Amino acid sequence: MGNDLNSSLSFAAAGMEAQAMRLRHVSENIANADTPGYHRKVVTFRQAMDTGLVEPGRVRLDQSDLPKIYDPGHPLADETGHYDGSNVDLVIEIADAREAQRSYEANLRMFDQARQMTQSLFDLLRR
Repeated sequence: MGNDLNSSLSFAAAGMEAQAMRLRHVSENIANADTPGYHRKVVTFRQAMDTGLVEPGRVRLDQSDLPKIYDPGHPLADETGHYDGSNVDLVIEIADAREAQRSYEANLRMFDQARQMTQSLFDLLRR
């Protein structure tokens, strides 16, 4: 039983770490929403074959087309007055942030419950 509780702690901690990384990248995307030429970062997750823990995969850049913004006075504007904007969509980033936050909180609750159960088990064994 103790091993199951330790596994629960490990799974929850790995989930919190992965979602914290996701939140960091979402925050970077939001901060760079107006940065010309910025491609949003996307984090993928994978399950480690040897442990079953969730691990963040490679961070990749969203290769969707960058919008062309017309502003002839902009220092990056080409001869037609356009420059590449950012492919960050704030609605998507906010939705991703909420999902990551909820997942983080669920893992935190699971971690706390497993920790409390482990503590109760140790208390029983010390009697």
